[in-house]
Amino acid sequence: MEQLKHECGVAMIRLLKPLEYYEEKYGTWMYGLNKLYLLMEKQHNRGQEGAGLACVKLEANPGEEYMFRERALGSSAITEIFGTVQSNFKDLPKEQLHDAGYAKRVLPFAGEVYMGHLRYSTTGKSGISYVHPFLRRNNWRAKNLALCGNFNMTNVDEIFARITAIGQHPRKYADTYIMLEQVGHRLDREVERVFNLAEAEGLAGMEITRYIEDHIDLANVLRISSKEWDGGYVMCGLTGSGETFAVRDPWGIRTAFWYQDDEIVVLASERPVIQTALNVPAGSIRELQPGQAVFIHKAGKVRTVQINKPREVRPCSFERIYFSRGSDADIYRERKLLGEKLVPNILKAIDYDIDHTVFSFIPNTAEVAFYGMLQGLDEYLNEEKVYQIDALGHAPGHDELERILSRRIRSEKVAIKDIKLRTFIAEGNSRNDLAAHVYDITYGSLVPGEDNLVIIDDSIVRGTTLRQSIIGILDRLNPKKIVIVSSSPQVRYPDYYGIDMSRMSEFIAFKAAVELLKERDMKDVIAAAYRKSKEQVGLPKEQMVNYVKDIYAPFTDEEISAKMVELLTPKGTKAQVQIVYQPLEGLHEACPKHPGDWYFSGDYPTPGGVKLLNAAFIDYIEQVYQF
Repeated sequence: MEQLKHECGVAMIRLLKPLEYYEEKYGTWMYGLNKLYLLMEKQHNRGQEGAGLACVKLEANPGEEYMFRERALGSSAITEIFGTVQSNFKDLPKEQLHDAGYAKRVLPFAGEVYMGHLRYSTTGKSGISYVHPFLRRNNWRAKNLALCGNFNMTNVDEIFARITAIGQHPRKYADTYIMLEQVGHRLDREVERVFNLAEAEGLAGMEITRYIEDHIDLANVLRISSKEWDGGYVMCGLTGSGETFAVRDPWGIRTAFWYQDDEIVVLASERPVIQTALNVPAGSIRELQPGQAVFIHKAGKVRTVQINKPREVRPCSFERIYFSRGSDADIYRERKLLGEKLVPNILKAIDYDIDHTVFSFIPNTAEVAFYGMLQGLDEYLNEEKVYQIDALGHAPGHDELERILSRRIRSEKVAIKDIKLRTFIAEGNSRNDLAAHVYDITYGSLVPGEDNLVIIDDSIVRGTTLRQSIIGILDRLNPKKIVIVSSSPQVRYPDYYGIDMSRMSEFIAFKAAVELLKERDMKDVIAAAYRKSKEQVGLPKEQMVNYVKDIYAPFTDEEISAKMVELLTPKGTKAQVQIVYQPLEGLHEACPKHPGDWYFSGDYPTPGGVKLLNAAFIDYIEQVYQF
């Protein structure tokens, strides 16, 4: 209901043929540029605040620009950056526009290597200077570096202290800048290593440059610079000489997929965007493995290297529930299964009264789970029909059979999001009144006073939209009971690996648990969790323990959900309201290959996650309580 802040998205393209090849076969040397645009637009859901692209021309002559970048802010950033790039070509005569040789020599962004990025800030830092790709310039072509990624680092403070101790001076205290300096520093050292080898062989001038670009090994760069990174990441980069790489975190938290044929190498954050952009089957696309990097040499040779030893692999389950496109075959199946797994708890919530219940969903990401829920309900109803027919005990008549077989699961599109509505007023009751109308309802879709209304969403994190809009607007239909269903479990803990959920105060589940402790005269549990958290400040992060779990431990999921209902139901609501969450076991059964569930379970995949949680909990308690 309330939109989760998305992760960043990445896209890379390496053309393996000369530009003339694509002009002849596809009618344009802009084949790579066009495919990059498709890959980025198909991942637009991942980036709302900005976008950027970088391009490298291979084998440019000295004195000619070979590395280009364009960035823009805002939800229309992709259109803007590609519009700016295209403005370099739009006034050319047709003959010149289709001259690949001319484009290669003269036109900006007419290259063989492309990298694109879609940004959503998870740090609160915004502005064009924070939009990827980031550039590190140098007169040596091989030392130029463009970097972008889908990541959040949890130990920026440690890395910053380490690199400043050896004399580096990052321009900003932000993980992207710091990582640019780290990787750039190691790239410098690697170039110097190969330079010394070239000199030892008696080479000079451009021979040294060519030797460096032929023998540089970016695996050395990544092994040293990434070994202490704590967080979830897919980091992509390209150098001025055309070396390209992407590396995935050893826990497999963030995802990346890549494809290669004899014309092109492509990498993106999601598999179906590659399928769509290149019209290739899912089986031909490979997933970048945890701790692995893919490298494309300037000569076009592709290789994968294990950069960091895989840890306990914990891919992010929110990728499956929410972030990634539902058009992926596996994700579509998993989201349907998430809906199906909820059926037993839904039936219990409506007291098994299917005949007087209407089922619906909150647009748009919950739609697939809704279909899975309907499938599960159909199976339950069919079993009921068989039981009823058997219970007749004789050869049933036409009317008896018709009465039983005519029963149906009633589904309607009850809620419709008004995408045109914008809440311009920033504060006060007027803003709340506008927010209450973000959704429209379909009047006449259920029988007032008789029907229950079950409505499924993919996640309930803060609950603000439920309180400000959803429950009140659904209550206008006069249902007997409103059951809000979440296809994911209760979000109880912050995420520090790319999703914008970092403060304890954001979670309605946490607020509900704290309220229950206060009501039941158990504030000593809060005090003890705070004390134990405070005592471990200064410990190595590897020794830290998640004591926030103690806040939830005294209560069942159902007790916390019931308290949430109290906190979120607007005054004057006539219908009874209940919230039903996906059990953690249901999530793992539906998404068995993506066990990363730290925002639900508190089991963080890296020590840095526990360290940041500890700081967030202490900060919350010290702002709210006096201990």
